[in-house]
Amino acid sequence: MNKMIHPFYAQHRDAMEAAMRQRLDLADTMLRERAQLTDIDTIKQEVMDELAVVLTQMPYVGGTASRMSEVFIRLTGFMATSRVLQRHGVPLPVIRDIERETHKAQLLTMPETERLAAGDQFMSPENQAFLREQAAKSVTASHQAEFPEDFVYDFVEPGPNDGFEFGINYRACGFCKFAGRHGDKEILPNICGLDFDAYATRGIHLERTQTLAGGASHCNFRFSRLHRDG
Repeated sequence: MNKMIHPFYAQHRDAMEAAMRQRLDLADTMLRERAQLTDIDTIKQEVMDELAVVLTQMPYVGGTASRMSEVFIRLTGFMATSRVLQRHGVPLPVIRDIERETHKAQLLTMPETERLAAGDQFMSPENQAFLREQAAKSVTASHQAEFPEDFVYDFVEPGPNDGFEFGINYRACGFCKFAGRHGDKEILPNICGLDFDAYATRGIHLERTQTLAGGASHCNFRFSRLHRDG
């Protein structure tokens, strides 16, 4: 029996497929030169076919009521690329470099003013208040019972000697749960590595010294603003 895509993700399918096609086009040269693949059109179609599979596997964590729904939409598709390249014998470090460089290139297609405005919004007091609210909800027994595949996290206030503006400690990771269910644990660190450029291109410095994927008790995200010239 064919698995169905959750209606929430079905609404975003066209955008996810368009983003994937753009990344694959940006990866064209790297797929040839670094991955040493030749039939690139076939590889691209295999990735699109695998994305269709990933869409049926994506967990519903509350839709627009949960900020992590957008994270799943942005990043889960990278699982499709990793799976296909692994099947073709591409080493994990090469997959990591291809995904990170194409992700950054894709992010940089957005005008700088828009990227920096998004970063300012993320660091704003209003968004910090929203993050506190979402974090408090994520740890409740009722939320975890309703959305067991969601992230669980705490908002971290800086101490007097800290150099960051605020932080988030992820105590349970939706991607770790996804990878555990679908045999993607080996490629999970590649997904974690995408975070640094995602924030840097928006003018935000992310410091993170440990991850759940790496065996730690939590992922320690710490955020501060990057210096801007002028």
